[in-house]
Amino acid sequence: MWLLPSFRAALAWVLLSLVLATELSLQESLLLKSLGLSAKPSPKAPIPVPSVLWRIFQKRRTQPAANQAPGDGCRVEEFNVPGNIIRVFGDRGHFLHEEQPQGLLCLQKLLYFNLSVLEQDERLTMAQLEVRFSRSSYQPSSQGQPFELRLYQSSQLALQGMPSPGHRRKLLLEQSFAQLHKSLLFNLSAVVKDWRTLGRNLGLVLEISASGSEEPAAPASRGLQSPCGSITSFLDASLLVVTLSPQHCKASRSKRSAQRPPVAPSALCKPRRLYISFSDVGWENWIIAPQGYLANYCLGQCPFPLTAELNSTNHAILQTMVHSLDPEGTPQPCCVPVRLSPISILYYDNSDNVVLRHYEDMVVDECGCR
Repeated sequence: MWLLPSFRAALAWVLLSLVLATELSLQESLLLKSLGLSAKPSPKAPIPVPSVLWRIFQKRRTQPAANQAPGDGCRVEEFNVPGNIIRVFGDRGHFLHEEQPQGLLCLQKLLYFNLSVLEQDERLTMAQLEVRFSRSSYQPSSQGQPFELRLYQSSQLALQGMPSPGHRRKLLLEQSFAQLHKSLLFNLSAVVKDWRTLGRNLGLVLEISASGSEEPAAPASRGLQSPCGSITSFLDASLLVVTLSPQHCKASRSKRSAQRPPVAPSALCKPRRLYISFSDVGWENWIIAPQGYLANYCLGQCPFPLTAELNSTNHAILQTMVHSLDPEGTPQPCCVPVRLSPISILYYDNSDNVVLRHYEDMVVDECGCR
């Protein structure tokens, strides 16, 4: 049975659309893989971007590419450690309750951070725990007692309910505070490195108590009248992790170049403007910033004779000479990027963590004949 021409045209359009969609999906998967992602993230409950990541992102965004030396993106100057990926993991633990509180225990919580998204070849260079409260500082109790903060490393899985002391947890740090400030920071690099090496990430136990008295803790309903003060304004905890990914951290490709001519003929090899909008490719729901960037591309001819303004190699010069003698047998050199600069991208990963990642060779700054 013969198909009507209009139906054949419609069927051909549907098949072509399917082929194009499959090709675009494949290209997107390859690009996401090059960015270190297994699939396109789809944030379900996006968390606020930590202020420290905003500060680092804005500093890198405003720093001129000309002032960035090769390898600058492989170090986080704000923390003075190597790295090109900064992740902030939200706490996924739960509060622990004792049937009979000991002393003046104000807060006891299991802190758990899922670090499974770290790739095997990433080298961990820093891990910093942040414990946040909703107020800037806390006055000590009326008796002038300081607060005691203890952080333990869990060593057994039986953590539902009260973890018993001793063999189930190991004291990592203990600190007294006359006032508890809005944000407390602790270096846990050694602990997180052990988790990755030994594969025993069972979390941490955070305890805060009002020390110096034998009286039992006051009921929670008494609020600020209890010796614990306003510890109930505890907000959350997060873990900032800096890693170095070798395959995404290399010196920018920079070849021999010369000053561009003041006015270049439009047909010659040179950078052309290309702005990539993340909303146009459907990535606006997981990329936080920037909304897009000026990527550029190279286009133009490499005619004989090649001049220094075209950033040509000796090989390209000789190839052009041979092409002028044998245009059918030898092609002209190609117009390609010879100097590229990096960008930083702030985004949500597949686990809804906030990530700041530095990517080399993303913007074409200079073109040449090769």
